[in-house]
Amino acid sequence: QVQLVESGGASVQAGGSLRLSCAASGSILSSNAMGWYRRAPGKQRELVATITRGGRTNYADSVKGRFTISRDNAKNTVYLQMNSLKPEDTAVYYCNADCTYYSGSYLRRGDYWGQGTQVTVSS
Repeated sequence: QVQLVESGGASVQAGGSLRLSCAASGSILSSNAMGWYRRAPGKQRELVATITRGGRTNYADSVKGRFTISRDNAKNTVYLQMNSLKPEDTAVYYCNADCTYYSGSYLRRGDYWGQGTQVTVSS
């Protein structure tokens, strides 16, 4: 069983900053790609940013230059530093991790999701 624990969501004023954290735990050998997604009110879930184990990153156009994704491989943890927040960033943010994990005596690989953390940006 792999679990993702998210933290850092809050309510802030436009222009403010937040740092989200997500730690993968359980019978994990390693985490591979990790990322953040979000679902705004009345909208479909969208990709925010991803990062490979080697540190290569990708960002949605809407957050480029404002958000930074990073990770600590030893802790199987991914972070999202969010600066210059806008009201349109208001959403539930979800952590995702592609993990290689122990299942009994076997190694397996699969995607796991956190339950989400609320980010609210007011104007």
